This record gives sequence, structure tokens and C-alpha cells, in this order.
Amino acid sequence: MNANQPDRYVVGVDFGTLSGRAVVVRVRDGAELGAAVHEYAHGVIDVELPGGVRLGPDWALQAPGDWIDVLRVAVPKALAVAGVPASDVIGIGTDFTACTVLPATADGTPLCEAYPDRPHAWPKLWKHHAAQPHADRINALAARRGESWLPRYGGKISAEWEFAKGLQLLEEDPELYHLAERWIEAADWIIWRLIGVETRNICTAGYKGVYQDGRYPGDGFLAELNPAFAGFTAKLGHDPAPLGGLAGRLTAEAAEWTRLPEGIAVAVGNVDAHVTAAAADAVRPGQMVAIMGTSTCHVMPSDRLAEVPGMCGVVRDGIVPGLWGYEAGQSGVGDIFAWFADTCVPAAYTERADALGVSVHEHLTSLAERQAVGAHGLVALDWHNGNRSVLVDHDLSGVIVGQTLATRPEDVYRALIEATAFGARVIVETFEASGVPVEEFIVAGGLLKNRFLMQVYADVLRRPLSAIGSDQGPALGSAIHAAVAAGAYPSIVEAAAAMGKRTPGAYLPDPARADAYDRLYAEYRRLHDHFADGAMLHRLRAIRNEATA
Repeated sequence: MNANQPDRYVVGVDFGTLSGRAVVVRVRDGAELGAAVHEYAHGVIDVELPGGVRLGPDWALQAPGDWIDVLRVAVPKALAVAGVPASDVIGIGTDFTACTVLPATADGTPLCEAYPDRPHAWPKLWKHHAAQPHADRINALAARRGESWLPRYGGKISAEWEFAKGLQLLEEDPELYHLAERWIEAADWIIWRLIGVETRNICTAGYKGVYQDGRYPGDGFLAELNPAFAGFTAKLGHDPAPLGGLAGRLTAEAAEWTRLPEGIAVAVGNVDAHVTAAAADAVRPGQMVAIMGTSTCHVMPSDRLAEVPGMCGVVRDGIVPGLWGYEAGQSGVGDIFAWFADTCVPAAYTERADALGVSVHEHLTSLAERQAVGAHGLVALDWHNGNRSVLVDHDLSGVIVGQTLATRPEDVYRALIEATAFGARVIVETFEASGVPVEEFIVAGGLLKNRFLMQVYADVLRRPLSAIGSDQGPALGSAIHAAVAAGAYPSIVEAAAAMGKRTPGAYLPDPARADAYDRLYAEYRRLHDHFADGAMLHRLRAIRNEATA
């Protein structure tokens, strides 16, 4: 960077589960000068379509128009807040939840625009888990055939990913499947809308599209699942683009939406979790970033390739070019706490929270943190939204053991917080047992605001927690990628060093509490391993599905 040049700026846009946010960032130092959030009008579509058609269990959809509204509303507002002239903006980068995938025509038109009353025409959100039976079949066949790509995903692919959701589309609405000329991640679809040209990124292709060593699973494998599934990969695109690369230039239409200059650089699409590594300046081997929000995604670069049971995947260049990128995750974290606060807390607690001028979450936290470790007598499994790692089974469900007539809401709330920390410890231990060391554990995401929760994680993990220095990790990471795409820095590593932010050792473990948590963690592992085969939990889910069909 030339210190004598006028300041230049980039925009990062993060498309989340319930809203999208934009941030304006100064290129030379990563200073965040203005941000704006736009809530999706449709949110998560999980009960019925906008036209009233009911959805089945475990469905979760979104509306593409909501994403375009983020570009129309949040980007101009962030520019106004920042007070930055649009003419000084040199690039824009975006990130998305994943796997959030949609069927479209060859020109990128979502099928839900022509078929609004057919559920399979809509984008399937990452937390759409109704394709679990299809994932089970894919995994069983891949294991039986000895498919070489399967170990790269810890032995199982997820119901959340492109192939399971694509097979569900074929078998439940074959007409729409054949009308879908493209099966495209929202991360790539939004770039298409910005530059007018279809591109695919290596991150979603690798982690969600089973793209390994330059190819997708072969037609012979796909045909054995269903003869009509052969040729599915033609819908996925080929030759994915590298992260930090220039996808193209902003079109006149997209410039009108965003109020940004036509022709500025648009970075290759990315995933919210993976792009956050740059925002935390955590792009070196052994730096695991846990992006904690509704769910948690764990990403880590490494200079070694290993098979880690139950990981979401290992992809060459999947986080930064030149390194292997590992991913693991927990399907429910913040969502679990929200479920409990919304459905299981007596009115008296809500009234007390209102009187204190705090949220129910803050009230429960203040009560829970007064307890000694283990005082509630509970242990829980954090599987309320299934298990992403290390069991890769979204038909699993939550378990709470040890409740008595004396159990209070704050007891359960604390046990659920601890359960998610125990789940994170299982992931870290599995990586290290597989020969992939975790040198630093870095926390990002909305749950970073809960200091008690962070301390529980430090105590359970028995290691210091570093903290990202931004409330807008994914959006900042996207802005960093935009700076690279615009040519302001030669690589993501150099851009992250200049623009990323983190505080090492922000939370330190307490030895006495850590010892006490070791005893509870041992009970968690016993419970975890007992229910890991899913037999009882699967039967209960089948009974529920039959009763609600």
C-alpha cells in the first residue's frame, strides 16, 4: 500500500440466516466505517410457503428476493453511515450461509419465480434437513463402492449438502429436477446477479459439492443411486474459481441496486464461516476459528492432509490458497438457547427480566453463572438440530439427563451452554487424535458477546480462547477478499495481516473449574456414545413424522 495514495474502501456483504448486513471497510487498515443490517421479509420459510402450501418436517427454505433487498437497502445505508463517497469504493465481496442451494434456469432465474406453490422450487437453506434419508443412501453406497472422496468428508456427507438435497429434488419432484438447468449455491447465485456471469467458487464446490482433486463424483456412482441422477453434476458448473479471485465487474443493474460504481471489482463468492478466518487474521496452519451463532462452524487451515472422522470436509485451497482447509461444525448452538428461552421459560422469568431491563437470555445467564460447576446435576446432548460433527446425523435429537422436581430453568440453560462446549471439545479432540493439531482456538460470531458462555468454553476446552476484533466477522472477511480481488493486496494472507483483527488469549481457563468440567465431560461422552447409533432417537423421529404427516 502506498501511504501517499488517497484512502480507498471496499464493501463486504454477509447474507445470514435471518438477515443480511453490509460493512464499509478502509483498505489500508481494515477500519470499519459504517454498517447496516436488513432483515429478510420472509425469514426462514419452515412452516408454509408464502402462498400457504404447508411444508413437511425438517424443511427450511428462503426467498431469493430477500437477498436482492439486502443489496438494495443495506449497502447504500452502510455507505451513508460511513460517509464514504461511492467513487472511492474499489470492490465488493459477499459471503453466504452454506449449503444454501437453489434450482434455476440457465440464465439464473430461480424456479420459485415460475412455480411459487411447489416447495422444491425454492432455495433450500443450510438447515433444511429433510434430505437425511437421501444422505444416508449416498453414504451407504459410497462406503460400499469405496469411493475415494468419502474419507475427505470424515466418512459421511451431510443431509445439508448439494447432492443429498439434489437427490431429494429428483425423487420428490422429478419434473422440477429436469427443469432445473442449474443447481447453484446462493453464494454463487448472488455473484451471478452482481456481475451478470455464472461462476462457481472452490469453497462451496469442495465442502458442499463433493468436488475433490478436480472432479465431482462420477456418473456411474450417481446412476446407481437413481438412473436419472446421472448427469447431475452438469448442473453444478466446473472449474471453480479461487478464493480472493476476481469474479468479474459490477454490472449497471447491480450498481443501481447498491449505489456503487459500475465496473468495480467483485470477489469470488464464499461461505460465511470460511471467509471469517481472514477477518480474524487466522489464515495460518493450526488456527481454528469457531464462528458461533445459530450454529457453529469450525474452520482451520493446515499444511497437512489427514482423515478426521466426522469432519465436514478437507479441501485444498478451501480457506486460503496453498493450504488444506478443514471444516467441522455443530448444527445447533444459539438456536438451542433461543428454543429454550422462547418455549421453556415460565412467564415469571420473562416478567423479572423485563423489570430488570434485560433480555430473558441475559437473566438466565446471570442466574446460571452463579452456580458452581455441576451444581445443577444435569448433562445434555446438544443435538436439538441434529449432529453435524462428528456423527453427521441430522436425525439425532436433544437429550437432557438428571432433571428432578427441583430443576430450575437456569439449570437447564446452563446445561445446554455446557453441552455445546462439550460438543466443541469432541471436535477439537477428534482433530488432534487424527494428527491435525489445533494450535489456537479463536471465537467469532454473535455469541462472543456472552462473556459467561465464552468462559465456559475456555474452561471446558482447557485452553485460552482468542477473540475476533470485529462484530461483523463474515462481512469484514468478505471486504478483505474484495480488497484482494481489486488488487490492493497480492494475497489473502497479506490482506488479513493488514485488515484482520483478533485478541489472543481473551479468555483463560480456570484450573479448578476445568477439573470439575472434566468429570462432567466424561459423563457427556458416555451419553454421547450411548445415543450415537441413533436407534432410539431415530425411532422417536419416525413416530413423530408419521403422526404429523
